[in-house]
Amino acid sequence: MMNNYFHYKNEALHAEQVPLADIAEKFGTPCYVYSRAALTDGMNQFKDALQGKEHLICYAVKANSNLAILNVFARMGAGFDIVSGGELKRVLAAGGDARKVVFSGVGKTIAEMRMALDANILCFNVESSAELDRLNEVAGSMGKVAAISLRVNPDVDAKTHPYISTGLKQNKFGVAYTEAIALYRQARDMKNLHITGMDCHIGSQLTETSPFIAAIEKVLVLVEALAVEGIHLEHLDLGGGLGIRYDDETPPAIADYVAAILSGLRGRTEKLILEPGRVLVGNAGVLLTKVEYLKHGEEKNFAIVDAAMNDLMRPALYDAYHEIFPVSREKNAIQTYEIVGPICETGDFIGRARELSIAPQSLLAVLSAGAYGMSMSSNYNTRGRAAEVMVDGSEVHLVRERETVEQLFAGEKIISSVL
Repeated sequence: MMNNYFHYKNEALHAEQVPLADIAEKFGTPCYVYSRAALTDGMNQFKDALQGKEHLICYAVKANSNLAILNVFARMGAGFDIVSGGELKRVLAAGGDARKVVFSGVGKTIAEMRMALDANILCFNVESSAELDRLNEVAGSMGKVAAISLRVNPDVDAKTHPYISTGLKQNKFGVAYTEAIALYRQARDMKNLHITGMDCHIGSQLTETSPFIAAIEKVLVLVEALAVEGIHLEHLDLGGGLGIRYDDETPPAIADYVAAILSGLRGRTEKLILEPGRVLVGNAGVLLTKVEYLKHGEEKNFAIVDAAMNDLMRPALYDAYHEIFPVSREKNAIQTYEIVGPICETGDFIGRARELSIAPQSLLAVLSAGAYGMSMSSNYNTRGRAAEVMVDGSEVHLVRERETVEQLFAGEKIISSVL
């Protein structure tokens, strides 16, 4: 989505005060470009809306794990929601505070548990009975007590894409709502676990508040039932999932989303933890790409660009929509194009049926690419991952170098046959 951070000035698309064409010339394409002002503005909106309520904003690292982005949020006092040991290492390398880290995910390994316990993270969001047993055993072997919450699956329809819905009975995430009380009792009796909270996350790219409210209502029923049994929680982690505008969606503003949550928690004293991801970084980034060829077919016209599904997986994976704009407004004939990449897959597309005035070598900006763009990218077809750049006013910083092909196979070995 076009916003104050990515805008046209004198017919040229800018990131803050910097022409995107200048970035493409200096760093090449494909290239991810992030606006620091957009990142800080989103975080400040959360902080302002939560004034007066004890809280912790834990950025969901999976949305975009670049160290520079993590560092921006760490400097603003944010915590982090992680789903792997690798993400924990990234957070610590970026200057994040381990005591503000919550560890989610259904498949935590023994090594990851040990790493998180050594780092003294805030809390494990436990997602199964088997994980409770493993964590208790691992913590005991280290002479430690692990702080835990249970991620409860409230069976609430998030009304989002089925691949990013996480709160229904058929989803792999969380513990069943009907089993939660019994599992809290089980955890209470484990000497190497300490119950601190309850976690709930129902999905991503939600565009209305009603699913959040429905989940809160179900969670609070459990919280009250636990209190009757003498299990008192220190915090409620209500996850993330607030959507952004890619096309014509109308998600609530951050302030309205937070107000709805606070209304649902009126009278509660537990600390509130939120795990925003996409809403903080999605519209803070664009993917720059260059048109290599225009190919006019009998039924469709194709603009073949140098970005591909390995750079931005969302269109191929979810049939996701991203707005695409020319970096410079040109006077070519407007035609309808399929925006496709060079990957050897029919599913390698960035956008379908886009009306654009372009020519070979034209630069395009794929908007709303800051979330689940670079973090989901791959090296398919032996393609190095894109460079990443952060713009801060009129300054441009390279925050990740473009991968070389030599780096991709540096760890591989050829086995010589012995005759």
